[in-house]
Amino acid sequence: MSEKSILAYFKTPEEAEGVSRKLQALRAEEISIDRFSRFGGSEQKPGVNPVTGNLASMDSMTAVSDHTGILAAAHTSGSGMSHGGDGGPTGRNILLTVIVDAAVHGQAMSLIEEAGGMI
Repeated sequence: MSEKSILAYFKTPEEAEGVSRKLQALRAEEISIDRFSRFGGSEQKPGVNPVTGNLASMDSMTAVSDHTGILAAAHTSGSGMSHGGDGGPTGRNILLTVIVDAAVHGQAMSLIEEAGGMI
């Protein structure tokens, strides 16, 4: 039995969780839902605007990960003088990782696309 993997991006965890239940019905081998950000770390930093990513104050440089605050402060959007339009997560910061049997791979891809996932 051969397996295939799928990486799909969603805007909300609820979208990914909804399709994950359908993928479980297809007997997916593995399903993982993760959130990622431009600078890493697992939690939103205090003082960072979650919509624009701009720093609200220097106190946001001290939290969860040492590197996250440094990267955020060094980014062009850190000063508030930039439009910050140099890429990064575009609203699809939820990653659904799925491993399915090759026989149902096409069906799994269709389910993900119908649920709003970007493959």
